[in-house]
Amino acid sequence: MTRKREVDATVIVPSYRGVDRLPLLLDSLAAQKSGTPPFEVIVVVDGVDDGSVALLENESRLDLRSIVFPENRGRVGALNAGFEAARGDVLIRCDDDLVVPPDYVAVHVEAHTSSGTVGVVGPTRDIHVPSRYARAYGEDAASRSFAHVLSRPSAERWRLWAASCSVTRETWESIGIYDDRYKGYGWEDVDYGYRLHAAGLPIEVVEAATAEHHGPARTARVRAVKAFEAGGARATFRRLHPEAPIGSPAAGDGLWGAAVRLTASSMQCRRAVERRAGWVDRMLPLVPTPVGRKLVALAVEGAGLAGAKRSDDDGGRPR
Repeated sequence: MTRKREVDATVIVPSYRGVDRLPLLLDSLAAQKSGTPPFEVIVVVDGVDDGSVALLENESRLDLRSIVFPENRGRVGALNAGFEAARGDVLIRCDDDLVVPPDYVAVHVEAHTSSGTVGVVGPTRDIHVPSRYARAYGEDAASRSFAHVLSRPSAERWRLWAASCSVTRETWESIGIYDDRYKGYGWEDVDYGYRLHAAGLPIEVVEAATAEHHGPARTARVRAVKAFEAGGARATFRRLHPEAPIGSPAAGDGLWGAAVRLTASSMQCRRAVERRAGWVDRMLPLVPTPVGRKLVALAVEGAGLAGAKRSDDDGGRPR
């Protein structure tokens, strides 16, 4: 006879300097509705104890364990450690800057119970604090991104694998760990989604599991740096999966494409990205909102193109 597990689900939370973000997530997990299947939470503190360890030790509302790395190993290392330590049958990856709905765990478990062997994506909705950046770019980008997630056809949903998603333990053991060749920001999730897709496993987007994302970029500088690093990670993905239907980023045609290419040419390193996008942040209070939106978009698209080109020139390896 197969022994029933003590918990039905495990929520795995990778966390780096998360002491200010974790309380909101833990509050929302502690507020799961009555009748939620038994679940545990594993928080992996990734090498910097900013007070997170004490916060987690004092958490008494949840079946919670923590794994504390003595040094920073990156998100891939944190995810793999959390998944390997999990006891549940349904393994839910949840970033530390999310606030989840009261039926979050139940919805993930039910999706796997009713749909068979699938990967489940829970959409996230960016929550912006009022600012010039939010008005010019952040809120509009968040709205378009959320609509994009909900509209993707089944063949493209692997590209949505990200901050809130789940698989069964059986699937995890079949697909394997997150790939540790992704060293910087981004694309280790997309890589995992693609491996699910390549194995023939459907990916479902479950709107009922939508979580609030309280950690989006707050400035053009931060957003552009993420785009630069993600551009490099995209090149790594293309090197590892040359058969995947995704090409090198392109600036496009016309005046806008020329402007993006020119911007990218001035962003040969992270410091240059920070300088260029920092200038955009200083301009936002001085220009109309539509102009500010174009300036931020130019910095973000240029940074993504520059990051991908730099990594392509180095054989797809981050530098």
